[in-house]
Amino acid sequence: MKVKVCGLSTTEQVETCINYDADYCGFILNYPKSHRYIKYNTADKLTKINKRNAKYVGVLVHPTYEELAKFSKLNIDYYQIYGNQKPDEINDIKQKYKVKIIKALTIETEEDVLKYKIYEEVSDIILFDSKGYEQSLSFSHSLIDNVPQRVKKMIAGNIQIQDLEKISKIADIVDVSGAVETNKKKDLTKIKEFLLKVKEINENRTI
Repeated sequence: MKVKVCGLSTTEQVETCINYDADYCGFILNYPKSHRYIKYNTADKLTKINKRNAKYVGVLVHPTYEELAKFSKLNIDYYQIYGNQKPDEINDIKQKYKVKIIKALTIETEEDVLKYKIYEEVSDIILFDSKGYEQSLSFSHSLIDNVPQRVKKMIAGNIQIQDLEKISKIADIVDVSGAVETNKKKDLTKIKEFLLKVKEINENRTI
């Protein structure tokens, strides 16, 4: 199981994630409603940090074409896109800006889950998230039990450290944000603990 830490906003947070082997570092680029939102200049600075083996992810909610073009100048590997874009639009974004795509689906019902079928051909990863966006809400993870293994699955939505054993059985990637915060700010100690727990689970599964 790989891990993405999302909503990073300082050099210390990014470097902690990289030093403790986070696979993906996420930045909220165009959604000021979120307390994790960062301005362009901050994103530019943070994505210039040597990411070593990690990948940088730009999180975009209903992005405009102007925003897509603007953020393509950042040193990022993935666009994580929320919204009702058509598959052709997603594919155009992927080809035009030479980025990989995490298509985010917000889940409440099984019908929401089935939307993965629309995007699996044009997405590198499908993210199953809660309806809460910045609120770190949760959803029933059993809803994705029937998503086939060929789909690279990322799960978000109020993931807690005690959930990781269960998540590791159903997801390729866990996406964490609120669980590694204290008073709505990223907590370096919690980031370390979370990443070490993922590492422990992965090591135990290979024994």
